[in-house]
Amino acid sequence: MANVVLKDVVKIYPKNVIAVKDLNLEVKDKEFCVLVGPSGCGKTTTLRLIAGLEEVTSGEIYIDGRLVNDVHPKDRDIAMVFQNYALYPHMTVYENMAFALKLRKFSKKEIDKRVHEAAALLGIEHLLDRKPKVLSGGQRQRVALGRAIVRKPKVFLFDEPLSNLDAKLRVQMRAELKKLHERLQNTIIYVTHDQIEAMTMGDKICVMRDGIVQQIDTPINLYKKPQNKFVAGFIGTPPMNFITCTIIEENGKYYVNEGKFRLKIPAGLQEYVKEYVDKKVIFGIRAEDISDRLYTSIVDPETTIPAKVEVVEPLGNETYLHLTAGSHIVVVRSFSETQLKIGQEIEIVFNMENMHLFEIDTEKAII
Repeated sequence: MANVVLKDVVKIYPKNVIAVKDLNLEVKDKEFCVLVGPSGCGKTTTLRLIAGLEEVTSGEIYIDGRLVNDVHPKDRDIAMVFQNYALYPHMTVYENMAFALKLRKFSKKEIDKRVHEAAALLGIEHLLDRKPKVLSGGQRQRVALGRAIVRKPKVFLFDEPLSNLDAKLRVQMRAELKKLHERLQNTIIYVTHDQIEAMTMGDKICVMRDGIVQQIDTPINLYKKPQNKFVAGFIGTPPMNFITCTIIEENGKYYVNEGKFRLKIPAGLQEYVKEYVDKKVIFGIRAEDISDRLYTSIVDPETTIPAKVEVVEPLGNETYLHLTAGSHIVVVRSFSETQLKIGQEIEIVFNMENMHLFEIDTEKAII
């Protein structure tokens, strides 16, 4: 097993295209680290830099304490699982899994032992004599995993390995990968654009945007304590509601003022907003922190406002309500049994203890 350290890593392509900028990341031994962000944010490039498939423009990459900038990919002791599985179509499952070991001159006995151990671990022993074309997407994914496992590398690198699977199989494979990590105790760096995948699988998540790391933290901290508006909006389903407001003070109380409504800021949070009085800010609140007044036992008139139902999205176990509040649309998570109809006027209550505020210019978190 090994840790992976990236220090001030930069990758610049021709025509001054900056793919990765000043990236600093430490993935500890046996840790499951997820790189997440929208397409083009630099996460796959980062993975390829670690693998040695791309050359670092500047900065240093260490694997198990060893500087690997000038080390050939085959000598970095890593295994990579690709999005498209990259299986050899003319080879059987057994031959695909054994291929890398044959190149490294392992004995037939050791190859056979490792292949069968990995196949048993992944539940694909009955597929060893078949070729990839007769396998399902999930089975091909397991073969690609098996091919990586047999090498017993220091680090596993996964490049969006579940993106070609259907929704139900993705959920199943997420759970299987997590269980596999618990059993193998390997260091894993996993790339995905799917924030749900990141939240459910990672011990640590690195959120990227335009080649720059936005925040590195645990899933729960990313959700509850985002460091900027981008992280707050990217992590969580549905995305956080954002409302442009002004901080105002009246009679020793502080409010976020949208213009058509205002909401009182809790006493415990007022110290954070004093320097922003009469300034514009971005007020953030998650869907679960807004409630229909009819279903709320504690109602403060200073955190309750009128709203109009625009869209009702029933999801079975819950319902998302899209409401007009003031000049903004907000999404509210409600009960599945709600009988609200489009156009209906209701009152909604904000749990301001869980509010977020972001600077209007830098988008950095205030609260």
